Amino acid sequence: MVSALRRIRDATVGTEWEGCVYLVGGAVRDRLRGVRATGDLDLAVLGDAVGLAEFLYTKGIATTWPATYGRFGTASVRIGRRTVELAQTRSESYAIDSRKPSVKAATLEEDALRRDFTVNALYQNLHTGEIWDSSGVGLADLKARLLRTPRDPDITFHDDPLRMMRAVRFAVLLEFEIEESAAQGIRRNAQRLKVISAERIREEWTKTLSSPKASRGMRMLLDLGLLAQFAPELLPMVGCEQGGYHLYDVWDHSLAAMDNLSEEAGWRLRLAALLHDAAKPQCRTWDGERYRFFGHEDEGEGLARRLMRRLTFSNRDINRVAALVRLHMRAGSYKTSWSMGAVRRLMRDAGSNFAELTTLVEADAKARRPSGKRPDMADLRRRADAALQPVPTALWSSPLSGKEIMEALGLTSGPEIGRLKHELAEKVIEGEIAPGDKEAALKALVEIARKPA
Repeated sequence: MVSALRRIRDATVGTEWEGCVYLVGGAVRDRLRGVRATGDLDLAVLGDAVGLAEFLYTKGIATTWPATYGRFGTASVRIGRRTVELAQTRSESYAIDSRKPSVKAATLEEDALRRDFTVNALYQNLHTGEIWDSSGVGLADLKARLLRTPRDPDITFHDDPLRMMRAVRFAVLLEFEIEESAAQGIRRNAQRLKVISAERIREEWTKTLSSPKASRGMRMLLDLGLLAQFAPELLPMVGCEQGGYHLYDVWDHSLAAMDNLSEEAGWRLRLAALLHDAAKPQCRTWDGERYRFFGHEDEGEGLARRLMRRLTFSNRDINRVAALVRLHMRAGSYKTSWSMGAVRRLMRDAGSNFAELTTLVEADAKARRPSGKRPDMADLRRRADAALQPVPTALWSSPLSGKEIMEALGLTSGPEIGRLKHELAEKVIEGEIAPGDKEAALKALVEIARKPA
């Protein structure tokens, strides 16, 4: 037994809470699966859960005064390194346009009905160790790896539509299947996702994207009608044929690229793989021989930014994914004949995303026909490493500041100064001027200034 649970059990022997505290949810599910529980611990309390939390603090078990939510009869405490959530057994009812429930104290049986899936509605008495399968099928569903709702799925998903996104996440992360009546319930209630905040949808989506099996989750989101609710701009990818050296339509190609990433790849790189060709449907033209997709990387950057902004991703994450989408064609066009200047420019423009960019290009190329040409990313990485040895990218800039350029040429501030700084930086990248060499930069500045803009 986890240390935090053992301490709670021992502290409550002989109190009103003895025999009335149950471990429930993912911790029970995972322990029965033989998986160590590492997240928060959820306790269902037949009685005063807030009072129990305060009792644990006064006894020195909890290290923090409980954060309480009186409306819901819940409290949260820290015990050692674990967060323990305590909730009075309750029933819930929901207004049609909200996912915030009205609650009242209830029996353990009624509490079980508000759970999302039968495998998460398994209760273990903290004092006796007894497992109570509230639905009667939870243990069987766990063995069969099935996600089934403990009551009519229309009620479960209508009451809390985020459970539909959670069903996909659990199916992917736990490698379970969604039971057919539950899947049908999701399809019928998919539009209820509109009452969920963008932040909550984003959290569930990124958790699914974090899995090495994320492509399965994307297929499920599409099939269950959920993707259409929060990312409708991705639907045209389905059935958009590409021809040529491509094996699949845009949707299946993008999912194949996701599959080609390593298990260690993060959700941002997986999202970039999903979105890298997302604008191809709107850019597709026919030249009489084959389909063309001119500019899809630039359009795709805009699509990625709009989608991620709507789902309240951070600016840092938006910029990172958008950069990968924008640059994937440029990096994918790499040839060993590129000059070192071209390599340095790509490194400069990709910045800290350079390594992930080369990984994305490799995953993209592997998702095409084996006979197609594949850019040599290993060679690009080798040359990039060589470029960094004498000079880090931070020094691939103009040796002269804007003020120094104005003083040298007798100019005032304006767009021309920016242009001249850019020209000097280009000469550094090409190796014509050594990084930080102001004397050489001044000589070059005079020549640049003589040429028309």
